[in-house]
Amino acid sequence: MRRIMTLAGRTEASALVEFAIVLPLLVVFLVGIYDFSGAFNQKQKIGHAAQEGAVVAGAQPMMDIYSTNPDPASLHPVVAVVFHSLLASDVLPQGGQGTCVLPGTAAYVSGLKWQYSIAGCPDALLITVDRGLVAGNAGQPQLIGTSVTVTYKYHWRFNSVIQLLFPGATYSATTDVSDTATVQNQT
Repeated sequence: MRRIMTLAGRTEASALVEFAIVLPLLVVFLVGIYDFSGAFNQKQKIGHAAQEGAVVAGAQPMMDIYSTNPDPASLHPVVAVVFHSLLASDVLPQGGQGTCVLPGTAAYVSGLKWQYSIAGCPDALLITVDRGLVAGNAGQPQLIGTSVTVTYKYHWRFNSVIQLLFPGATYSATTDVSDTATVQNQT
């Protein structure tokens, strides 16, 4: 005990104790910064894919867009553009971790809105296309547009570090990252 008290009185030992206390907090901050920047990066990539899909959707003909059509063929290029954009930007894994199948399962939502669920991906990729978006105030010209919403999960790495520091601590290890882009219909 006397030896420990002697060491505790020396400045080298106190610096070591301070470092041992601060190191876990430093690791949490560094991993948090890395992880939040990864989530932000994925959000930007999803927004870019939604914008590409909206541009393609706004240029598609609307001859097959009606509420009784369960899967309009004119929306397949939109889903393909979004999918390939996410694949090219490494949001979706490139082989080995599941095989995403296009065009996915279409579901009519309401109005002129359909939602595509892409199967086989490690997580659910949802692409919602609304071809009947109306914007404008009463008495003013109405803008008919298209909105494309893309939703995909982000897997936090931060959870692993928290588990090491505080065993038993839990929080959601995934978050749905979503973004919407809107364009005016061209046809």
